[in-house]
Amino acid sequence: MPDLSASDATNRCPWCGTDPLYVAYHDEEWGVPERDGRALFEKLILDGFQAGLSWFTILKKRPAFRTAFDGFEPERIARYGEADVARLLADSGIVRHRGKIEATIDGARAWIEIGGADAFEHFLWDFTGGAPIVNRFETAAEVPAETPLSREVSKALKSRGFRFCGPTIVYAFMQAVGMVNDHLTGCPRHAAVGGARRP
Repeated sequence: MPDLSASDATNRCPWCGTDPLYVAYHDEEWGVPERDGRALFEKLILDGFQAGLSWFTILKKRPAFRTAFDGFEPERIARYGEADVARLLADSGIVRHRGKIEATIDGARAWIEIGGADAFEHFLWDFTGGAPIVNRFETAAEVPAETPLSREVSKALKSRGFRFCGPTIVYAFMQAVGMVNDHLTGCPRHAAVGGARRP
């Protein structure tokens, strides 16, 4: 975990509050450029499950989601049938929503059709030219819920078979996986995350 001084810690993006799990997510994951295509799939699916809920709710359930969905291995999820849907609907550790579960299976099949991990990484990151878009917002009120680019990415994902990926969900996803650096300028993670291009 990044070693933030007490003064730095008070300048964190306010959305993470003080819960240790949420603070660790902010300090270690949120906004860090993610280049692994399987991890990008997982985050996109979890953001879809977030629809109508808080991300903190999903974050607390993430270990159970990973167990229930075979580590978010798309090749395995793509083979799920009705028995698997029934199993997941009976799993109290996750969000039991048939539409979102079935969308996960469809998303896994779409991921495979796109070409797998490397192809999915390029599919997403090509929208930003392979580098994070570095914003310089000073307050949370300045941060948009969606952008023209998130609408474009959402449309592209839907055209490939993904669901529960509207522009707002997609923008939250882009922030989380570092396609957009939306740490506030006063947050120490803004500079730490940076805007590195694809290796």
